This record gives sequence, structure tokens and C-alpha cells, in this order.
Amino acid sequence: MNCVQFENEEKYVKDFIKLSKKIYGKTCCEDAKEIKSLLQGTHPLSKYFKLYKFLIYEENEVVGRFAITIYPEDDTAYFGFFECINQKEVAKCIFDSARKFAKEHHFQKLIGPVNASFWLKYRLKINLFELEPYTGEPYNKEYYYQMFLDNGYHVAEHYTSNRYKSIDESYQNELFSSRYQTFIEQGYRIENLNMDNFENELKELYRLLSELYSDFPIYKPVSQEDFSLVFRSYKKIMNPEMTKFAYFNNKMVGFYVSVPNYHDLVDNVNLPKLIKILSLKKKPKEYVMLYMGVDQNHRGLGKAIVYSIMTELIKSKLPSIGALARDGKVTQNYAEELIEQRYEYVLLEENLND
Repeated sequence: MNCVQFENEEKYVKDFIKLSKKIYGKTCCEDAKEIKSLLQGTHPLSKYFKLYKFLIYEENEVVGRFAITIYPEDDTAYFGFFECINQKEVAKCIFDSARKFAKEHHFQKLIGPVNASFWLKYRLKINLFELEPYTGEPYNKEYYYQMFLDNGYHVAEHYTSNRYKSIDESYQNELFSSRYQTFIEQGYRIENLNMDNFENELKELYRLLSELYSDFPIYKPVSQEDFSLVFRSYKKIMNPEMTKFAYFNNKMVGFYVSVPNYHDLVDNVNLPKLIKILSLKKKPKEYVMLYMGVDQNHRGLGKAIVYSIMTELIKSKLPSIGALARDGKVTQNYAEELIEQRYEYVLLEENLND
């Protein structure tokens, strides 16, 4: 078994991308174009970190891959882009190689899986593998979790996504509705995304996201311009009535960002996929609630924003997924009576001083 560190060599870039297709087949939830730009250092966020890329070969066949991301003045290294065939020996080679690299460069800790950035993809899925991946879901093979645990990692953070059943006019939630009415009476505005003002609203969203998520594990700041470059593509897949912004004194103080569940259609888009995306955008079958946040000076506003989303879900009678809430956040248990299934995800770490 051979571990190869590479730079931008075309053969290795192709093998890196090819492995995920080999492992997942048609269920591959990886955007090859984005991965290639990260490997080649041309992604808008590449300026913030250094990416070290590795491939594992067995008899000239690629069987594993990973990358180590490092940030300036950070004594933690980030382990990501992990893919591995279902063999313990290959996994051991990957984790041993990553550990050796990190120790040689004097890092204190490895955290993963992190694909380069907080703003891209991180966390490991650990249950409900029988369900089709939803849009924005960190997706991986079921056996990966045990591979992390067997090779020195322990769980550092836990996250959940809730699958909510559909609701109709018979559903009542007096707490949420009264909270909505109270905030409206106090002069708050809760509005749909304005597509004509998308760029300005994206700037406001960046400001609020940066404030609210700054205490999250692995968070790293990026500029407003680079944030916009990464998230501008969302405009093409969003329905404005399912993304809500809350304002007080004309300042954005809360948000709820949702998209129809396109599953893996938004990765590696081609013409047939584009046709399906446009069809689902017009007639969604389910929504994914990707991001939610409220300025800490406006506590209680979250339930009011959720109520405005509920009214839209009542109209459409569609189910939804509240995605990737960190343990301890109140949003994790909103409308518990509607939860049908709960997805689980973890962020893991290895202390290199042990």
C-alpha cells in the first residue's frame, strides 16, 4: 500500500475525484467541479488555507484519499475529503498517514471530517443511511464512523436534522403564532426573500451569519465578497416565499433560509438534471431548512420566523427537514410533536499529544 502526496498533477486530481464515484456510484453527492477547484487552489476560498492532498494506492489502484487543511496561526489541522473502500487496512493507512503529517508539522490536534472550510462541507453522517441524501446533507458511507473511532478519534460535537411531517390548516401552535403577533405589533417585519434585491440581502445575511456562527467549532471568517461568490448560486434554486428575513428598524435581525429538496441534483449539473431541478423548483415535494439565526438582542424572534415558515408549509402541505442543528441550540427541538425522524451527525477530533 502506497500513500502519495500530490500537488496539481492531472492524473492524481482525476483519481481523487474518481474514487468517490467508484465508492458511491449514482448516489455520489460530490460536486466534481468544486472539488477540482479546491484541489487546484482556484476556489474563491482557497486563499484562506493551505490544502495538502493525499491518495492511497494498492497495486496501482486508488483505494483511499484524504486532505489536510491548515490555517495561519492555528495549531489544529483539519482532516477531510475522506473516502475509503471498506477495508480496515486501507483506513489505518489513511489515518496513520494523516497523523504522521500533522505531527511532523507540530499540530496539536486533528479535527474532521472538514472539507477545507466551515463554509463548504463538514461533519460525518452516522444514521438513516436507508434514506436518500437531501440537499446540503453531509453524506458518507455508513462504515466511516467506525473507521474514525478505530483510529484514535472521539466525538467532539453532535448535530441533528429533523424530518417534519406535513401540516395542514388543522395544525395549531399557539406559542408560535402568539410570538409572531407580538413581534409584528412591536414593529418587526418578516418578509420573503426579494429576488430583485438579492445581492443586498446576501450582504446582510453575511453580516448576521458571521456574528451568529463565530463561536461554532472550525469557524473561520471570510470576506463578504468571497461569501457572495460561494452563495450566489443559491439564487437559482430558492423559492422566495420559503426564505424569510426579519427586520427591526430596517436592519436584518433574523433569517430562515430554505430550498426545495433537490437531493443530489445540484451536484454535477447537466441538462437532464437541470430540467429536473426546474421542475422541482416549481413543484417541490419537500423543503430543506438550511440556515436559521436570530440576533441575540432579539430573543424569541426565532419562533416568530418559524411561524411564518409554517404558514407557507400549511399552504403547500409539504413535509420539511430542519437541517444540521448543533446540540444545545433551541432550534433543535422546535415543534417536537411534528418530528418523524432525526438524522445524526458528528464532528470528531484526535489529540496528537496523547
